[in-house]
Amino acid sequence: MTVDYYVTLELNRDATDADIKKAYRRLALKFHPSSNRKPGSSEKFTQLSEAYDVLSDPKKKATYDKFGEEGLKRGIPPQCGSDGAWSCKYTYHGRPDKTFRQFFGGDNPFADFYTNEEPLQFGGLQQVVVKTQDSPIERDLNLSLDDLFHGCTKKIKISRRIMNEDGHTSNIKDKILSVDVKPGLKEGTRIIFSKEGDQGPNNIPADIVFIVRQKSHPLFERQDNDLIYKAHISLEMALSGFSVDLETLDGRILTIPINDIVHPTYRKVVSGEGMPSSWEPSQRGNLVITFDIHFPEKLSAEQRHLIKKALK
Repeated sequence: MTVDYYVTLELNRDATDADIKKAYRRLALKFHPSSNRKPGSSEKFTQLSEAYDVLSDPKKKATYDKFGEEGLKRGIPPQCGSDGAWSCKYTYHGRPDKTFRQFFGGDNPFADFYTNEEPLQFGGLQQVVVKTQDSPIERDLNLSLDDLFHGCTKKIKISRRIMNEDGHTSNIKDKILSVDVKPGLKEGTRIIFSKEGDQGPNNIPADIVFIVRQKSHPLFERQDNDLIYKAHISLEMALSGFSVDLETLDGRILTIPINDIVHPTYRKVVSGEGMPSSWEPSQRGNLVITFDIHFPEKLSAEQRHLIKKALK
């Protein structure tokens, strides 16, 4: 049976993000199993959670709006996703309680916000508490150029405060965060782990943010998706021609012939031998070779004569 997520949340197709959140908040509280024991309420609660999971995510919503439920759940060709649509197959995780807790910041909805709507009875809880989220915890993620070229996964251990089931006491536990680094990520990219900070009775845990920092490399300097390589050559080589041999980040040996006269501002561009694009790894920047020309410290009279004669 075809599902209309807008109908499920009692919304029009032009609903804003604020409208979607407001509708889910109202209906989730109404049909939550803890406050509604009527037959079918649990199924309705699950439907509401799935609808909100889709419509609150811009990419999933874009796919659903354009391709419907079938396109969302069966996936669409990547070339159709240029407008930001989500091209992977979507399957709801089936845990409406997880969606509920992520939205409200816990099992008690009154702990997250004030509401001007009519008073609600929810598990006997009446107290209104405003919860604020702690400021993000930012950490540098130092990566080599090789890590950023190939992509990698970094396992990082964090220690954080976890609330016990009584809701009052807590203890410190370690957790391993798996940081997936896509090929081509750039300096300053922020990788966010939502609400992985310390838990408290009246706070929303902070997001943990890893900021990509690129280590220096002995051979290459990175500029956007281009790799810059500086070759040290003699004046003789600059005037008579030579070849540059270098090893790429993926282990290949490139031999680049230089047949032009090399001057201080000369650059040799080798297309497609730079860094991969983080959006499309098959697309790569360029390798740009610059030159540091070493001039002789002194010349004999005979050498000067020969040079003058050669350059006439």
